[in-house]
Formats: sequence, structure tokens, C-alpha cells
Amino acid sequence: MSEQNDELSHRALAMLRAVGERRAMMSGSCEPDLFIDGFACCDQVTAHTLAHRGYLRPAETARPGTRVRAELTPAGWAALGMVAAA
Repeated sequence: MSEQNDELSHRALAMLRAVGERRAMMSGSCEPDLFIDGFACCDQVTAHTLAHRGYLRPAETARPGTRVRAELTPAGWAALGMVAAA
């Protein structure tokens, strides 16, 4: 994902779909790593960018060194063209 371009790549959208399907965990860190189906995501740079741009976030407070479920923000749901789940 280019800093200049807000358009999301196919990989970024796939990562957001996995989060929306509740298959993702995030590490507690200022640079949160993403884990999908228990495995570290292959593109942590994109995972960090999605978190910093507000597309996804931890579902609960995560202490450093822990993992918690990841969830989409309203911006993440909008990027997928879906209505935010209540």
C-alpha cells in the first residue's frame, strides 16, 4: 500500500475480510502484528498500515506481548462495502 494512495490492495482487502470473519488476532504493540488462523500474516507492513489508518483495531485492551482478537472499525467495514456489525 502506497502512502500516497488510499486505494487498498487485494491483499489488504483479504486481510480485512479475515478480520471481519473473526479469524484474526493482533499483538499488543505500537506496531501491532496480525495473525490469521493462528499464523503470522505474511505482510506485516500492510497490517501495520491498516491499523494505523484506522481500518482495524484490537477488540479489547492488549498488553505488550499478548494477542487479542482483531476487529474492523467502521472504516474497515466501509472499505469492504459492508454495514458495520452491531
